[in-house]
Amino acid sequence: MSKKTILNNNSTDPNKILPMTYKWARAHYKNGVNNNWTPEEVNMQKDLETWKNPAGLSDDERRLIMWNMGFFSTAESLTANNIVLAIYRHITNPECRQYLLRQAYEEAVHTDAFIYCCDTLGFDPDEVYNMYMTIPSIKAKDDFVVDMTKSIFDINFKTDSTENIQKFVHDLVGYYIIMEGIFFYAGFVMMLSFLRQNRMVGVAEQFQYILRDESVHLAFGADLINEIVDENPEIWTAEFKSIITENIKKSVDLEVAYAKDCLPRGIMGLNADAIAEYVKYIADRRLERIHLPKVYGADNPFPWMSEMTDLRKEKNFFETRVTEYKKGGTLEWD
Repeated sequence: MSKKTILNNNSTDPNKILPMTYKWARAHYKNGVNNNWTPEEVNMQKDLETWKNPAGLSDDERRLIMWNMGFFSTAESLTANNIVLAIYRHITNPECRQYLLRQAYEEAVHTDAFIYCCDTLGFDPDEVYNMYMTIPSIKAKDDFVVDMTKSIFDINFKTDSTENIQKFVHDLVGYYIIMEGIFFYAGFVMMLSFLRQNRMVGVAEQFQYILRDESVHLAFGADLINEIVDENPEIWTAEFKSIITENIKKSVDLEVAYAKDCLPRGIMGLNADAIAEYVKYIADRRLERIHLPKVYGADNPFPWMSEMTDLRKEKNFFETRVTEYKKGGTLEWD
């Protein structure tokens, strides 16, 4: 029996998932199932009252919420398109495809969460969903990822050469490591700071659920990249590793610029400098996860973020959602 490989194995039957070769893909699938949730499970009544109250939030706090809604709402669609239209057709291994289908479902849930928030709080959808074009620092991040992942959207692209496998891994890094692993995390810190203060809890809890999902997406993506490199070691040249590192450094610059733009003044114990330090800390973790040396040597200014992948259990039993009693997966949150 020939060994199944992730790329370029004509003997792989994508309909035959057993026996499995990549047990890590199955583990990520099960972790995703254990994290299952839907937006409507989150009560938004207090958020609505706070948002409608002129004194409920400062102008800077409203700006921060709106900008993160604007970035995430379109970024989730971008990631879903990457899975369905590009990555899935190149990954023929069945257990990896099973996870990709699960991830695509989760991206749809995330999109639904932003629809739910916009509808509940009465946001202007044209304003929110056009921020990826109207806010320069948001547009710069989206444009960077779109440009980084253009190879795999070419209908004629095939992973049939060393050069093209490099392009594929390059694009996977742009999608998983940069978009989901770096560009989302300044926003997570900002929004989950509301949860720590018991304010705008409904919106913040949905970001908490999204963080849990994204932690598994990132873990799967890193394992996928590492497996492809292990099976095709000729692609992992010094020049290619340098290109990947430079792309990640550029993404840090873009995320820091977004943080400064979104948070021009300090609020809730946050400031742009601390978030910049956090983004650099996160980037080092991402580099190490795909076997590249870290660049920044930054410290984590927000150690409380490690608690945010665990759902709070202290609520009254009759007020607690079913999903809080599901067994959480083993997540690498950062």
